[in-house]
Amino acid sequence: MLELLLIAAAFALLHWWQTRPLASGPAPELSGPAVSGEQLNLRELRGRTVLVHFWAEWCPLCRAGQDSIQSIAADYPVITVAMQSGDAVVVRNYLEEESLSLPTLADPRAEISGEWGVSAVPTSFVIDPDGVISYREVGFTTEAGLRTRLWAASQ
Repeated sequence: MLELLLIAAAFALLHWWQTRPLASGPAPELSGPAVSGEQLNLRELRGRTVLVHFWAEWCPLCRAGQDSIQSIAADYPVITVAMQSGDAVVVRNYLEEESLSLPTLADPRAEISGEWGVSAVPTSFVIDPDGVISYREVGFTTEAGLRTRLWAASQ
């Protein structure tokens, strides 16, 4: 039993360490032209629970989770940010090659990522209907885990 408690404590400490620089409280501003040309604005999604997901085309963990993010986007508003993955044309081409239709902002110089405190990908934020960050995670997260957090933030 003591060993289980020590393992749980180690995981909690690791989670705290990984997420400590991430934005918390009211979600930072997030708006701009999507790689598809449409205008994205997180503030316009107030009243709904939103997933904000930071990823990179060069990240193998991001690739492993991209189908889950696509699936979640069918049920919840999602905004993704392609961190240090090239300009809008490069990111749009990648999304097309992967058959992904995600509302995506290109962040070639990690400026948006910096405002959110993101330095590693994948990183996910769940924003509640009041525009407050209710959950943040660095690293791979299962679709079920993200859906559970989105559901909880909606309640």
